[in-house]
This record gives sequence, structure tokens and C-alpha cells, in this order.
Amino acid sequence: MDDIVKQAMAKWPNVPHCYGWLALDARGTWRMRDEAAQRAGAPGDRLSNAALVGFINRNYLHDERGCWYFQNGPQRVYVNLDTTPFIARTDPAHGFVLHTGQPMPAPEQLFMPEDGSMLIRAGECLAQLDDRDVAQLLQAMELDGKPAVDEGLLAWLEGGPGRLALRWQGREIEVERLAPDEAPRRFGFVQRPDLLTAQQ
Repeated sequence: MDDIVKQAMAKWPNVPHCYGWLALDARGTWRMRDEAAQRAGAPGDRLSNAALVGFINRNYLHDERGCWYFQNGPQRVYVNLDTTPFIARTDPAHGFVLHTGQPMPAPEQLFMPEDGSMLIRAGECLAQLDDRDVAQLLQAMELDGKPAVDEGLLAWLEGGPGRLALRWQGREIEVERLAPDEAPRRFGFVQRPDLLTAQQ
């Protein structure tokens, strides 16, 4: 967390939290959602200012409820998540890099919901893979020790037999099926903090 943020928190400790104005989309882009976007249920405008995006990335945290937020000075700006708290991209040097620019620790598990998306877990970090990188990982999949073909992958996703694994940077990472909408409950994060607050 930036020092200037810590100083602002100490100076103004009771600033109300902000909900619904910031979102993280499935490709790791921060989106500002003004009142019109919120009313329309629209994704909001992409944030492209490098300094602002860097500031958000450095001050991106979660609370005890599993709600993720950006600490903007003394105020918490809670984030609506399209998918998971982090989005990962493949990287030749590090394996995977998070949308915040940080290298992702070595993956421990890979999960595939029925929609063909991929979720990567490394310790407490859970990231959905950017959909533009999914094809690269599919080429590195093995079903029962042999290169996985499309038909075999589809059958496996639909509950078929076999052990699916990813061969990635000299390691074998087991792949597990994941039911639709299971990730938030299983991994303890909240996709819509604004709805959670409205229910309280």
C-alpha cells in the first residue's frame, strides 16, 4: 500500500465506503461505472490512465468478508468482479502474470468450469486466465498422459473419465472440474459487494 494512502487513512479514519463504481472485467481491465452505467447494468468505461491504473493495482486489497476493494486515500472503493479477484496472462519468463503486473506464484491447481474458462490457484491467489490465452494452455493439456484432443476435452468437461493435467514450464498441474458459480463459495470471495451491502 502506498505511504500516501496510509497517511490519508490515519488522518480521515471514518470516510464512508464506496460501492458499485469500480469493476474488474474478465480481461483484467479496470472499469469506472458512473451512475448511468450502474442504472443500465453496463460494464462502464475502461480506465486507461497508466498512473491511475498503477495506483489502483498497488492498493488492491480484500476485507474479512472476501470483498475486494481499492484503498483510495481514506476511502475503500469496493470492486465488482466479473469473474475472480485476479486475471492472469501467460508470460514466457514467469509462467503467469496477474492483471496488477505482479508475477503469479507457481500454480498449484487448474480448474475448468463447463464454459471452458480456466481458473488458476497459487496459494490464496485465484485468477481466471484471460480468454485470449486459453488456446495456448489447451495445447499443453494431457488426458491420461497423452496430448488431449478437442473431443476428449469436451467429453471430460461433460463428466467423462480420465485424468486431465497441464504440462507447463516443466511441471504437471492437475486439472479439476468446477461447477458453475462454485468459485466464489469455494474460494471465499464476493463478486458483487454492492449487492451484499444492499442485503444487510
